[in-house]
Amino acid sequence: MRTRIGESTQVLEGKAVIFALEQSLAMIEFNLQGDVLWANEHFAQALGYQVEELSGRNHRELCKSDFANSYAYTQLWDNLRQGISFQKKIVRVAKDGSSILLEATYMPVLNEEGKAVAVLKVATDISAREKAVTQIMNDLQLMAADLLERTRIGVDRSKQVASVIEHVVNDNEIQIDFLQALEQQTQAVRGIVQTIRDFASQTNLLALNAAIEAAHAGEHGRGFNIVAMEVKKLAQHVQEAASEIQHSLEGISKQVGKVSGSSKSTKEKIFSSQQEIRKAVGDFAGIGEAAGQLDEQAKVLNQML
Repeated sequence: MRTRIGESTQVLEGKAVIFALEQSLAMIEFNLQGDVLWANEHFAQALGYQVEELSGRNHRELCKSDFANSYAYTQLWDNLRQGISFQKKIVRVAKDGSSILLEATYMPVLNEEGKAVAVLKVATDISAREKAVTQIMNDLQLMAADLLERTRIGVDRSKQVASVIEHVVNDNEIQIDFLQALEQQTQAVRGIVQTIRDFASQTNLLALNAAIEAAHAGEHGRGFNIVAMEVKKLAQHVQEAASEIQHSLEGISKQVGKVSGSSKSTKEKIFSSQQEIRKAVGDFAGIGEAAGQLDEQAKVLNQML
């Protein structure tokens, strides 16, 4: 048969084509009862036989018993006898009893009347490929599980960060309360200081009056005595005011201490939040690496399929 392609002519000889196929593919031929008529070296090697060992064997011997005794097996051969081809991944039994996976095509050989007289099977051993695919699929599943676990850890880390930040916010609110209390104490001190100033002013005025009265000693001595008593009272008030000032200053000091302690606590929590954020970033970086590996494995799987 001559086929013209462009300007060139290609000559295809039937025998040459069959020979080329035999050199590349595993091939075996059966009669319509399923007995082996012949097999090439590739097919024999795939199942662990010598070529001469396959001659005369029945197709059932090469199949798993559950398939050989099934309705699907009977239907397969009924269809082949009717001239219907079959192509599928199939499991066959090697000489040592192990299972091999073949990508197989069963093709009825027709005579001039179009009736099937034999069955030619062309197959490729895909056991190694399927094993590799299965391994990759298992790896993908493990990586997916690892990815899920890393995501869970990342989410937990994020929650921890959120919790730390919430504590920081609460501490800031506490600091505001402390500062407000401090402001109130400051206002109290200002009021007391003003009272002291008023007392001092009155004391000065009374002292001046006392000096005047002293100049008029004698029968006016009683007035001087009254003034002196008033000065004494004012002095007592000043002392009480000074005590109040001291007490207020102590309160202020305590409030300042609380603010200082809270600031240290806030600093520690901020540092802790930074550490947690770093851990979260690391976890999500691990997720990125796992996702990259998953993508590479998926590409390999896609090429193999």
